[in-house]
Amino acid sequence: MRSLLLGMLLLTAPTMSQAENWSRFLGPDGRAASPDSDIPLTWSESENLKWKTEIGAGSSSPIVWNDRVFLTSYSGAGEDVTRALLCFDRETGKQLWKFQVGNEGIEDPAQGFLNEHGYASNTPVTDGKLVYVFFGKMGVYAVDFNGNEKWTVPLGKESSNRQWGSAASPILYQDKLIVNAADEGRAIVALNKNTGEQIWESEAAGYELSYNTPTVVEQHNELVVSVPGELWALNLETGKLKWYAETNLAGNVSPTTILDGETIFAFGGFRSSGSHAFPVGGEDDVTSDELWYARNSSYVATPLLHEGHFYWIDDRGIAYCTRAADGELVYRERVPGLTSGGRPVYASPVLAGDRIYIVSRYDGTFVLPARPEFEILAQNQFADDDSDASGTPALSGNEMFVRSGKYLYCITAE
Repeated sequence: MRSLLLGMLLLTAPTMSQAENWSRFLGPDGRAASPDSDIPLTWSESENLKWKTEIGAGSSSPIVWNDRVFLTSYSGAGEDVTRALLCFDRETGKQLWKFQVGNEGIEDPAQGFLNEHGYASNTPVTDGKLVYVFFGKMGVYAVDFNGNEKWTVPLGKESSNRQWGSAASPILYQDKLIVNAADEGRAIVALNKNTGEQIWESEAAGYELSYNTPTVVEQHNELVVSVPGELWALNLETGKLKWYAETNLAGNVSPTTILDGETIFAFGGFRSSGSHAFPVGGEDDVTSDELWYARNSSYVATPLLHEGHFYWIDDRGIAYCTRAADGELVYRERVPGLTSGGRPVYASPVLAGDRIYIVSRYDGTFVLPARPEFEILAQNQFADDDSDASGTPALSGNEMFVRSGKYLYCITAE
C-alpha cells in the first residue's frame, strides 16, 4: 500500500509541463510568447539576476527543457572555426558538458554580415530526448542529454553569393527534423529525427538567400518558407511544392513567417521591402489571393504578433506597431537609448505577461508595453558586458534566459 501511495504521489507531483519548455527558436509554437510568465521589469548585476555564466560568441538563442539549458557558440573564424553545443544546469548556470565540432573543408571567411552574426546563428531544437543542432557546412548533429553524438548528416558545403553563412534554425514536426539548408545545399531537408535518414528533400536555386526558419501549417499539411521574391508552401509529407505567391521581399529574407489561424504573414527582404499576408491552404499560384501588402517591415528580426498587432524594433533602431488585419501602421518611433549606430537590433521580440522584451546588440534590453501605444518602460544593461547581443531570449516559467557574446544570463524576480 505504501508503495502504491508513493507511486501515485510521484505521478501527481508537479513537474514542468512541455508548454513551459522553450524547445526551439521563438518558443514551442514559434510565436515567441509566454503570456503567463512574470519576468521582472528591471534587472542589473545586483538586481533580479539569478546567475550568469561564461559562454563563447554567437547569435543563436538558448532553449530550455526542464532542468537543462542548451546553447550554441563558436570560436575562431573561417577554416579555423570550432562550433559547440553547450549544456547548462538551469538552477545554477553550471556548464554540464560541451559538444564540439571542428571545421572540415572550406568555410566562409568572417566578412560582411557573417562578421556580425558569427558561426553559431542556428538555434538548436529538442524533443526532450535528443538535442538537434545545425552547424552549417559541418551538417546536422543529434546529441543526447549527456552530450553524446547519436547521428550526424551533412547537408552540403555551398555558399551563397554573399558568403554570409547559415542562419535558419531546425524545427521538429512529428518524426521529422526539418532544416532550411539554403546556404549549404539550396534545399530544405526533412530527416528522420531518430536515425537521420532523409525523408525528403526540396531542392531549388531559389532558396539562395533564404535565411528564415520554416513554419508548419498543420491543418493543411504544409510547410511555409519565404524565399527572395516568393512565398513557398511545401507538402509536409513529400516536400513537393503545393502553392506559391509572388512577393516584394527581395534578397536576404531573414524574418520567420508567422501563422495566425488561416493567415500566414511574411516579412523582410532587402532592405525592409515590406510585409505580406496570404491565406494558407491554397494550390498553385495564389498571388492574387493576397490579403494585403504593407511597405513597413523588419529586415532581420521576426515581429511579435499579439492581440491583432505586430511589434518590433528594426535594424535601424525604429520601433514599429502595425495592425495584423490590414498592415496599417499604428506607430513608428525612434527608440531613445540606442547609441550603437547602424543595425543596433538583430534579436526578435518576446512576450512575457503584458510586456515585450527586445534585446539590442550593444545597449541592453528594452521593455515595451504589449499594447499599441509607444512607450519604453525600461532599458536594462549589464555594465561589465560590452559584447554583441544578437540572440532572441528564451522564456520558461518566470525565468528569462538572455545570451550575449560573453555570457548567458538567467533573469528572474528575487
